[in-house]
This record gives sequence, structure tokens and C-alpha cells, in this order.
Amino acid sequence: MAMQHTTAGAPDTVQPSAKPLEVPVRSYWQRNENWLLGTISMSLFLIFWELVVAFGWVNPLFTSSPSRIVSAASDMFADGSIYEHIAVSAHEFAVGYGLAIVIGVPLGILMGWYSRVNAVLEPFVSALYATPRIALLPLILIWLGIGIASKIAIVFLGAVFPILVNTITGVRTVEADFIKVARSFGCSDRQLFLTVALPSSVPFLLAGLRLGLGHALVGIVVGEMYGATKGLGFLIATAGARFQTDQVMVGIILIASAGVAMTELLRLIERRFERWRPNLRG
Repeated sequence: MAMQHTTAGAPDTVQPSAKPLEVPVRSYWQRNENWLLGTISMSLFLIFWELVVAFGWVNPLFTSSPSRIVSAASDMFADGSIYEHIAVSAHEFAVGYGLAIVIGVPLGILMGWYSRVNAVLEPFVSALYATPRIALLPLILIWLGIGIASKIAIVFLGAVFPILVNTITGVRTVEADFIKVARSFGCSDRQLFLTVALPSSVPFLLAGLRLGLGHALVGIVVGEMYGATKGLGFLIATAGARFQTDQVMVGIILIASAGVAMTELLRLIERRFERWRPNLRG
């Protein structure tokens, strides 16, 4: 008869249950602190601006006021006079900025990856990058006339060099350890470029797109102030000549709003590509 071994009298050991991690509850202010601080500061500034004009401390001919700007904008949108200016400027920006991306990104990759291509093109890029684009405006008007082609060229020249230079920098500053690891696994030059160099340069490329965006918007205003008949830059120039400060501010705010919206879009894309980076700020 088989004997059964028991551990009679031994106390049962109970493992303590793991205590669930308590996630701190963040208040509405903590979740939206940056947005709320920006909104409050902007609201206080607009209130102060309105009051100094209302009390006569500042002549509205020089600064206008938020209420006057809103009234002027509503009139311009109501009669439809603003839409044509917006359409012309949007077309110039889309074509010029698009060409800057199409040409600047591939050319920057080639110059950053191939030293001989860089040696051939770098003197031209450095010279044109250091030259103020407004200094080229008379030549552009002579070559392309006062039509929309010259405005697109000015937007293109303003945007392409920040994109080009940042792309070159991004390709050149690939981590040496990444290249060593890729080489140790027998990567070819093509695989090294596609899997290491190009992804590593994306943050620089997106930063160049953001810088080029600002230069492109400046190019719109500069180009349309000379020899144009339509566009937001033309609107700002003609309204300023007539001391219509309200309309000047409407044009400025429209351009600034477009710039802020597109910059935020590029920042969202940039954060999407940088999710893998560790948070070193604590």
C-alpha cells in the first residue's frame, strides 16, 4: 500500500497581491496648461490694445484696434473683395513652396550623400544662400516680368535654401554607430542610405520645411509689393499707402494665421517621426 506524504501542520503561505499602480489624476489646468496660458496672454493683450485705443492713448491711424480690424475683415469678406487676393497668394505659395520641396529635398540628399556632387554645387548654394533674395528681385522682374511667374520665383528662392541646407546637414550628421552597425550586418550602400541615413535625416528635413515655410510667406509679401495687381502683399501695400490701417492688419493677420496653421501641421508630422526618441527632459 503506497504511503501518502503530507505536509500536515505546515501553514499555508499566501502571496501578497500586487498593489495596482495609482495613476495621478491631472486637473484640467495641468492637461492644457500651455494652451490656457497662451490663450490668457493673448486675450489680455487684445483687451489692453482695445482699451488704449478707446481711451485715446494711441491714435488708431497708426495701430487700429481689434474691433476695427474685425469690422474691416467682415466688410471685406462680405463684399468678396478679399477672396481674390487670398486665391492669388495661395496659388503663388503652393507652387513656389511645392517646387522648393521637390527640388530642395532630393538635391540636399544628393549633396549630403555624395561628396563630389557637394563639391560641385556648394559654391553656388553658399553664394545664393548668403545673397538677400530681395536683392535679386529686380533681375527676376526683368527676366520673368511682373506676372505671377516672378512671384512664384521669389517664393521658391526664399524657401528652397533653408530646405536644402537642412537636408544636407541631416544626411551628413548620421550617427557613426548606426553606420558601423549597419556595415557589420553587411548592408550595401543603397540599404545603408534607405534604412539609416534617410530616416535619421527626417528631423532636419522637417525643420527645414518649417524654416522654408516662413521664408516663403515673406516672399509672397515682398513679391506682391512690386509690380503686382492682386494678392495679400498687394493689399497690404495699397492699404498702407492710403493709411487704411485696418485693412493692413487684416492682410497681416491672414498671412500670420496661415503660417501658424501650417507650422503646427509640420510640428505634428515632426512629433510623429520623433516618437522613438527618449524623453531626456524628465
